[in-house]
Amino acid sequence: MLALAATTVLAAPHGSPAQEAITGDVVGKPDAPNKLVFRMTTDGPRNNEPAYAQGYSKLFNDFIAKHSDWQIELQMMSGDIGQEQARMLEQAKSGSAPDCAAVDSFVLPLFKKAGVLQSFSPYFTKEEIDQLFPFIREGITGSDGNIYAWWWSTDLRVLYRNKEIVPDAPQTWDDLKKAALSSVEEGMEGVLFNGGRYEGTTFDWLANFWAQGGKLVDDDGKPIFGEGENRDKFIKAVNYYRDLVESGAAPKRVATIGDYDDFNAAAAAGTTALFVGGNWQYAQLRTALDPDEFAKWVFSPLPGPAADQRSTGTGGWTVAAFSKDTEKVKLCAELARDIYMGPANALQEQLPTRADLYDKYEVFSSEANKTFAAALKDGQARPGAPVYPEISNQIQIMMGKVLTGTQPTEAAVDEAFSASLSAFKRS
Repeated sequence: MLALAATTVLAAPHGSPAQEAITGDVVGKPDAPNKLVFRMTTDGPRNNEPAYAQGYSKLFNDFIAKHSDWQIELQMMSGDIGQEQARMLEQAKSGSAPDCAAVDSFVLPLFKKAGVLQSFSPYFTKEEIDQLFPFIREGITGSDGNIYAWWWSTDLRVLYRNKEIVPDAPQTWDDLKKAALSSVEEGMEGVLFNGGRYEGTTFDWLANFWAQGGKLVDDDGKPIFGEGENRDKFIKAVNYYRDLVESGAAPKRVATIGDYDDFNAAAAAGTTALFVGGNWQYAQLRTALDPDEFAKWVFSPLPGPAADQRSTGTGGWTVAAFSKDTEKVKLCAELARDIYMGPANALQEQLPTRADLYDKYEVFSSEANKTFAAALKDGQARPGAPVYPEISNQIQIMMGKVLTGTQPTEAAVDEAFSASLSAFKRS
């Protein structure tokens, strides 16, 4: 966790316009008798995009104006989300976690299994819970039927392209390779994707495995991706990426990319015409590029091994409570509802997890967001198996070896599977 070196206060007195930007570590009156520690991502007043930061400042100031006997200490996570979440889990086990925090949906099963989350069931209605997409509802529900987090945003991966250089959407892996090589001939660096030591590398790539019907784990959560037909499909998907690099359709530097912002920067610099990114980047590109340049960028579903074999990873963020103080748990749940369940979705155009919210907010009526929402039909969430984070870690290591050409694909895949299986047996 990035401990903030100094605490500054920006109070939003009750009755004030509540429009001021939050630049300090605390929101609320300095002498408020109650305090909630909230550890967050950049989905908050510290967002790097000024318009989002201002929007979140208003949401937090409005929230604290309704809870004037509280102050909220804002703690920021670093960009190393995997490490941040692992550290927070250990803190939760030792009783030193924040009261309330953003928990990445892909590690939520670990937190649920550890029994460190407090139930949100008393604070959300049955109607609100029923409106959640099934895979969302399943993800936050514990074995006792209670919900242990509020999953407020979801997302998916798509292929972005500059249509002036790549007019037609690649439908298959072969189409993408040809389009990328053509873009290289026009001075671009080829297709970009995450390939570094980073969860995004695993998640973005998994669509290529899932599109073939591959399965990472069985019904008991045991890794099976290195056995039988799953191994064949896994190797085929890895070799797809390997071939993109070895053929020059993707630059060698993809092996070190671990940040979606790199793709925005490349698009702004005009050095790439293709990248695998998240739906949220469409709004970022609109902000970063001038209108004429932005008009050149479009998106389409990720290519598959065949045109009728498609998949895309769906993730997102939750808010959950660690505190055993019921008043803090209640405030955490209200924060999830009042700030994140709808308002934050609309602010950042992050896809809601409730079907009814797509009609509630006008921003989701745009053609782009309608297309994203429709693409969720091909979406697949990461398995809710406690061993998944280790599988992801092993895939990241494997991908590094393959993309740099330091190990044959089959050997790298077998090592990743063996390590994942060992982790499962130890759990």
